[in-house]
Amino acid sequence: MAHEQHAEMIKILHDCAEACNHCFDACLKEDDVKMMVDCIRLDRECADICAYLEHAITRNSPFVSELAKACAAICEACGTECQKHDHDHCQRCAEACMKCAEACRNAA
Repeated sequence: MAHEQHAEMIKILHDCAEACNHCFDACLKEDDVKMMVDCIRLDRECADICAYLEHAITRNSPFVSELAKACAAICEACGTECQKHDHDHCQRCAEACMKCAEACRNAA
């Protein structure tokens, strides 16, 4: 996977990581942070794997397919958790995660 050929995938990954980081930060400011623990944890996992896969694509890693499979699973888990919460940041994050999960499945 040469990174020039996968600009859209890189953008989806970047957008998902950004949405997860925003959601993570916003969740920490919610009144009931304890209720947001799973969301916060998955936001971190998702942002990290998206950033890692983005870097792997740009350096033409031989493990892109395997990483994309893992990324799809983590993005889906994060999106599912975020969908449980009514906060705008969670809903936007869920959308980005589900879009990224689909793109990762296609890339794998």
